[in-house]
Amino acid sequence: MEVTIRDDEIKRAAILDAKSYLEQEGVTDPEVGIVLGSGLNDYADKMKDPIRIPYDKIPHFATGKAEGHRGELVYGELFGKKVIIMAGRFHYYEGGSMDKTVLPARTLLAFPSFKRMIITNAAGCINKDWNQGDLMIISDHINCSGANPLIGTNLDEYGPRFPDMTDTYDKVLRDKLKAVGEKEGISLREGVYAMMSGPSFETPAEIRFLRTIGADAVGMSSVPEAIICNHAKKEIIGISMLSNMAAGVLDQPINSAEVNETGRRVHDIFSRVVDLAIQI
Repeated sequence: MEVTIRDDEIKRAAILDAKSYLEQEGVTDPEVGIVLGSGLNDYADKMKDPIRIPYDKIPHFATGKAEGHRGELVYGELFGKKVIIMAGRFHYYEGGSMDKTVLPARTLLAFPSFKRMIITNAAGCINKDWNQGDLMIISDHINCSGANPLIGTNLDEYGPRFPDMTDTYDKVLRDKLKAVGEKEGISLREGVYAMMSGPSFETPAEIRFLRTIGADAVGMSSVPEAIICNHAKKEIIGISMLSNMAAGVLDQPINSAEVNETGRRVHDIFSRVVDLAIQI
């Protein structure tokens, strides 16, 4: 008799395998998770006496190849909280699998102690009134990737089949982050992030379309993790570093070197905003 393994059983097994391995390596009771985007991977060096685990050692984790992404999980304590830092992410465009993309986030959700996910990224600026190098708190998103990590059998123990997405990025936390930023002289934009699948940058026509439907910034990540964490009703803070002006906003080409250069220029401020996001 042929035995059929359901997709939910495969997902559960991968999550629990990864969680069990992390526990064996000393990861216990994490409260906050941080996904580091381009230009921010050395933020993980802030932790004292960290536990560092390469992604290729963790069962079922994919190792991303994007430039500037370390590909390691770092666990320790920051500002009195137990924190897991994902130094690099596996992008949807690297393998076309949402399950692989969100497995790190799902693994964090398997810890009952886990409460908050801080998602960072580098994004193209669509809003013509803003500037390259600005930091944007994500207030909402538009999923233009053509996929959703909740497709397939629902994992009922994490959340409902049809989760509400109205307040994905917690407004109370957004207001607090803006307020503490202002006290330190840090100006934070707030706007809508659109995710495209990538890996090509967007065309000028696509940017005009995204601006028309209300997007302020565009990138190739973050939305899958946000959907997964919202499904489980966790606190979510999203922060975009506007690394370049999107196609057609300025009459010049776009390249990844520009993204990395902007990341270096605003690194210290971006890092400080993440500090504040942990503490609020």
